[in-house]
Amino acid sequence: MTVGEALAHGTQVLAEAGIDTARLEAELLLARACDDCARALLYMELRRDLKPEAEEAYGELLLRRARREPLAYILGHWGFRRLTLKTDTRALIPRPETEIVVERALEHLEGLDAPRVLDVGTGTGAIALAIADEHPGAAVTGIDASADALALARENLDLVGVDGRVRLVEHDLTDGLGSDDFDLVVSNPPYIEPEDLETLQPEVRDWEPRIALVAHGATEAVARAATEALRPGGWIVLEIAENQAANVAGVLDGLGYGELRISPDMAGRDRVIEGKWSR
Repeated sequence: MTVGEALAHGTQVLAEAGIDTARLEAELLLARACDDCARALLYMELRRDLKPEAEEAYGELLLRRARREPLAYILGHWGFRRLTLKTDTRALIPRPETEIVVERALEHLEGLDAPRVLDVGTGTGAIALAIADEHPGAAVTGIDASADALALARENLDLVGVDGRVRLVEHDLTDGLGSDDFDLVVSNPPYIEPEDLETLQPEVRDWEPRIALVAHGATEAVARAATEALRPGGWIVLEIAENQAANVAGVLDGLGYGELRISPDMAGRDRVIEGKWSR
């Protein structure tokens, strides 16, 4: 099988499995299968024969993706802002929507020399590591109730190398978040309602950790706990489901947050809400 034949075959297999970006993913998987096939060079080598071991590896990768295993888990890494993070089934895959959370968080940290930040439900560590990477003075604590997720976050911390400014702690939200310790609390909490689980794409529904996806009331619980964790004048920044903005805004207002702002994702859907804490 040549490189060109492999790309055509992979595209057909993935398209028949219902994957919209079949050609792109076939390219990425072929580059992953070949030790000597950079994706950028594939189209310069369409007539080159694949090595037998590369052809076998490619077939196995295509089979995994056709079963709707997420591409990020198959590749084992995924881009998030300026970082490339390790990804596997221990935590949610970092998404572009969550990059907006980091963008909004960084705006509230601007002008602070040594802000203290708490990332609730850190998962891969994406939010915590991105904030530390882009604000050199920030001291970030990432917490998660999942020991497996924290182990993955620690692996990513070692990869990124942010000078010891990120601390990872196994901690459950129900135990509280401390008192007047932080300038910013940020979170991408589980916000899929249990009854909506079956409406999700199979990559999400069948592969990503349910504890990080599905919960009732988790967003309110983070916002409520943050009223004790935040210093006066501190901010909370939360990722939310597209249909939750009005409800979450009401919750934040009722808890005493002010200056509420809702930001859309790239598709124009309400995705991030923030508020200022003062008492």
